Amino acid sequence: MDRTWLNLENKAVIVTGGASGIGRAVVEEFFADGAKVAVFDVNPETPVFEGATEENYLYCVTDVTSAEAVNASVDAVVKRFGTVDVLVNNAGINIPALLVDPGNQHELSEKIWDKVMNINLKGVYLCAQAAGRLMVAKGSGVIINMSSESGLEGSEGQSVYAASKNAVNSLTRSWAKELGKKGVRVVGVAPGILEATGLRTDAYESALAYTRGITVEKLREGYKSTSTTPLGRSGKLTEVANVVAFMASDRASYVHGITMNIAGGKTRG
Repeated sequence: MDRTWLNLENKAVIVTGGASGIGRAVVEEFFADGAKVAVFDVNPETPVFEGATEENYLYCVTDVTSAEAVNASVDAVVKRFGTVDVLVNNAGINIPALLVDPGNQHELSEKIWDKVMNINLKGVYLCAQAAGRLMVAKGSGVIINMSSESGLEGSEGQSVYAASKNAVNSLTRSWAKELGKKGVRVVGVAPGILEATGLRTDAYESALAYTRGITVEKLREGYKSTSTTPLGRSGKLTEVANVVAFMASDRASYVHGITMNIAGGKTRG
């Protein structure tokens, strides 16, 4: 593959939640494309990436729900790389819960609501604002918000997560209207069912299976079933990363204010 096609060499990129899952795949793609990458994550241990050097990699332990922490990390990026060209708002969390649970095992609470919304929504706002100020000042930049197919379709047992992602879609559209005239593009990507990552823990699967009234085994069979996906398979993390890299590049210079569904054609119907 000709990596120069995207012309991302030496671009300064921030990826939140980049230590694992989709975020890690996105970081790896940007390194392969020759970008300089700053990873914001709560993981206290610095992740290792192929192709990362002292010149092109910065790791910032960052709580994206804290304006002070986000601003300090963005300042560190500017100090190291000189600017911010691309922000990938990927950090997110999902805690399965039912609105009403007669069994009282996984019922939605204010604690769950606040935690999911703070990371998935407030974190997106804080990071976009901190990086957006720099982009507006120089008249260029790209903000990419990670959404989810569930934000478009809803999801049983994951209502708060789905609501947060639909709100991210609205932020994407609204910020596109505000920032486009300043030379800053804002787009979103919405992955569907993907291959398993370390984030799909036993605890998560147990909770989700409970909210859907099925066993964990049945839930896992559902991941493998592709009857609702026209392409007939789950997606790969690299396929999401490829779209993110394209969106970050000037090859997508007229793509603005939309959220692209990366779900193999999966829809409600």
